Amino acid sequence: MEKYLKKAKEAASAIATLSPEKKKSVLKKMANDLVASSSYIVEQNRLDIEEGQRNNLSEALMDRLYLDKSRVEAMAQAVREIADLKEPVGRVLEGWVTDNGLRIEKVSIPIGVISIIYESRPNVTSDAAALCFKSGNVAILKGGKEAQKSNEAIAGIIQNSLESEGLPKAVISLLPDASREGVAKLIKMDRYVDLVIPRGGEGLIRYVSENATVPVVKHDKGLCHTYIHKGADFEEAIAIAINAKCQRPGVCNAMETLIVDEAIAGELLPQLKAAFESHDTELLGDSMTRQIIDVKEASEEDFATEYLANRLSIRLVSNIDEAISHIRKYGSGHSEAIVTNDHKAAEKFLNEVDAACVYVNASTRFTDGGAFGFGAEVGISTNKLHARGPMGINDLTTYKYKIFGEGQIR
Repeated sequence: MEKYLKKAKEAASAIATLSPEKKKSVLKKMANDLVASSSYIVEQNRLDIEEGQRNNLSEALMDRLYLDKSRVEAMAQAVREIADLKEPVGRVLEGWVTDNGLRIEKVSIPIGVISIIYESRPNVTSDAAALCFKSGNVAILKGGKEAQKSNEAIAGIIQNSLESEGLPKAVISLLPDASREGVAKLIKMDRYVDLVIPRGGEGLIRYVSENATVPVVKHDKGLCHTYIHKGADFEEAIAIAINAKCQRPGVCNAMETLIVDEAIAGELLPQLKAAFESHDTELLGDSMTRQIIDVKEASEEDFATEYLANRLSIRLVSNIDEAISHIRKYGSGHSEAIVTNDHKAAEKFLNEVDAACVYVNASTRFTDGGAFGFGAEVGISTNKLHARGPMGINDLTTYKYKIFGEGQIR
């Protein structure tokens, strides 16, 4: 492990100072090579799919795992889009001159060696590799065992692209020891690794957070809420709620709990029930909800659960303070939304709800690097330091101060 990480650390200096033009051309090469090798990638993915079927993986996991030529094309297109993003390294974030004439610049630089630990989706391999490369970082990637063949194929093609451009393979690589023991060693190697980003199940993230000596940015669970305030437009509220839950129930920015004002519940809940039933959503509700519509009982555990399935808890509240209190108790700091035409209520919700992304009259499904205009992202950070929300290339940089003097001494 140490020998492998030494090579990664050495490669960091090779990539940190690459010109924007060189990085762009290498990324375009990677994209073209992925497309040219799409048949091989799909072939290797089929082996993972067959293994997944033998292991009875869930339908949601199988969908995340599956690749065909069109999905490989989409992966390549994401790499091209990352290549075309504005250069993140070398930006002057601030600049000033001190009283004694020192000229100080705060300039963005790569973080160094970044390890990304993820599950299921093999497209994360190319996305994470490209984002790290564009931001001048070495990428150490550890995908899930269910996508091992797919990830090895994708990483191998990317490494061949690097070598053909005169760059070391260690710039982007899969962790050679992908066992739990290998991960346990990796996350304590702060001498060589500068940042770990775990994204996946709650157990994985807890394990990394509790055991790492390397700094961690968590892509934690998405226990997201939508609060329909008494000042909401019903048609708009129903459309937003359906999109937030049903468009892709198995993703982290999908709604897990719907909160509704008591003042409008008698009229709105039957309409919501009909809309959700047309999307085959399983509904659970608190005692007051069940007095209005016939649904299963939602337990305390349900309100604390990220379902990642077409299942929804409903809670009635008497006012906005009660809604915010519920979110404070159960929310994961990911994405929260209010639907209302009451400007004062919207401002209160925006200011008092502590989450990475807080919405007014929009679906939580927009918490995404692409939807925010960042391009691809390495995850949705629920940390407060150093990055929060969709992590794009600018969040994969840190900064240094460059100080220009003319002989000043202190």
